[in-house]
Amino acid sequence: MHVILSAILLALAILDLVLGTSFLVDPAGAAGDFGLAIASTHGESTLRGDMTAFFYVTAVSLAWGAWKRRPEALLPALGLFGIAFIGRFINVIAQGPYDGWMMPMAVEAFHCIVITVAMRAWGVPKPDA
Repeated sequence: MHVILSAILLALAILDLVLGTSFLVDPAGAAGDFGLAIASTHGESTLRGDMTAFFYVTAVSLAWGAWKRRPEALLPALGLFGIAFIGRFINVIAQGPYDGWMMPMAVEAFHCIVITVAMRAWGVPKPDA
């Protein structure tokens, strides 16, 4: 089970690395895939910086946690995707569902579920004596 969890986490890390890179090299194209439009250079800069950071931090967290099987290394990814899921959930409640709302929430929920399962399976590390 540990190998399977590591493999899934590494696959998610690669996905997040690809998404982050797409915002870095082509923010307008990547933004369109997320239902966003760039209105100014400021907006382009924000997407290039913030979205790249979101996905790169997640990718590094997942890859490091999977490689070392260290549950605490997965906390940044869990925090980022957990907050993203909660934000989308609040939006669906406040504004109602829209076309395509389920897919991003499913991806975020899948990240959170796999991370939580891995953290539970790998346990809490013992402090150095």
